[in-house]
Amino acid sequence: MMEKPPYRRVAVFGAGYIGLVTGACLADLGHRVVIRDIDPEKIKLLQAGEVPIYEPGLSDLIGRNKERLSFTLDLAEAVTGAEIAYVCVDTPPSASGDADLSRVWSVVTSLKDAAHLRAVVVKSTVPVGTGSRVRAALDAAGLGHVGYAANPEFTAEGRAVSDFMHPDRIVIGTSDEATARLLTELHESVDGPVVVMSVRSAEMVKLAANALLATKISFINEIATLCEKTGADVEEVAHAVGLDHRLGPHFLRPGIGWGGSCFPKDSEALRQLANNTGYHLQLLSAVIEVNNLQKRRAIQKLKDELGTLAGARVALLGLTFKPGTDDMRESPSTVLASRLLAEGAEVHCWDPMARPAAAEPWTSTTRHTSVEQALEGADAAVIVTEWPQLAQVDWTQAVATMRRPVLFDGRNLLDPVAMRAAGYHYLSVGRP
Repeated sequence: MMEKPPYRRVAVFGAGYIGLVTGACLADLGHRVVIRDIDPEKIKLLQAGEVPIYEPGLSDLIGRNKERLSFTLDLAEAVTGAEIAYVCVDTPPSASGDADLSRVWSVVTSLKDAAHLRAVVVKSTVPVGTGSRVRAALDAAGLGHVGYAANPEFTAEGRAVSDFMHPDRIVIGTSDEATARLLTELHESVDGPVVVMSVRSAEMVKLAANALLATKISFINEIATLCEKTGADVEEVAHAVGLDHRLGPHFLRPGIGWGGSCFPKDSEALRQLANNTGYHLQLLSAVIEVNNLQKRRAIQKLKDELGTLAGARVALLGLTFKPGTDDMRESPSTVLASRLLAEGAEVHCWDPMARPAAAEPWTSTTRHTSVEQALEGADAAVIVTEWPQLAQVDWTQAVATMRRPVLFDGRNLLDPVAMRAAGYHYLSVGRP
């Protein structure tokens, strides 16, 4: 691929989901990119052409841009000649509930001698007001001439490459016109509108957007519970509600609860931000509570059917928080597995991509390479993740291998009539 002038030299700090996607996509746009991380094993894999995470299209993107994209542990190698430094490191919750910005500050501090930079850009999700502190730190380090911007990401795992290249919007938060122009040019070939605003507004946009999406999911899950109690069908309700142009159909799918790297963390971060200002976000607190209860309601449904979970064999089908990724951060499966084990159940699992940590609850579960193996001898099964492979299972044949054919479809993936005809005691979310 020919380079598209004017190309820039970019240093990306952090080789996680956001850093790798950002770096690879910028390289695909024609820019020269060096991605730096402090994890030797991760960098070794990347230098060998192996991608340590699963994200559709990412491996191919990295492979075809290897002449413009490199990986390093060395700070000097990353910043030498760089015009723009992207901060894409994790900001996990701290003990107080606030975002842990230690990795952000580690990167910012390491740039104190990079006077040649034109801009420092934070893509990590940070509390509102972080940019002002970073700006002050850059000024104190003699980098007052270096621009600063917040450029939050809105990519969804499983389609992150597409979301970067064809975004709904590119948010650039800066008070510096030159930095705004620089980043606008950087994204010139990206198919999406650029929205320039203040740094604080840009920091708030990411938190507010994810909190609103989480709200829609928790809302439809509450409606699903009410549908179960009244005999209504939540899928019929959600379809009709979604046809209202003011509301739209997106994120109105009931299920076992939301998880992942963004919704739980960002919702809690926004709630903590409000608490720190002395304001209590009542609606958001309810959204989080509904989601927490949704996972536990699944356990109660199994107890209602089986009488007791002690000694029962339960198959969890899907472990990642969504299909199309290997990410298990804040996945409902972790809560389900923990609660099932605590109730005395024997837990068997299947997932095509998940890589559970070598820690509880996963060290006390049994992994299987096929759905059929996980179902064999089970008293109950729970569809946790709507992997497309589950729709291809020969459920008519599998029912004969189960000890008790109780199936809770936590994602409403399968047809209730067909599953009951096949002999399952079929349960779902919000469907009569």
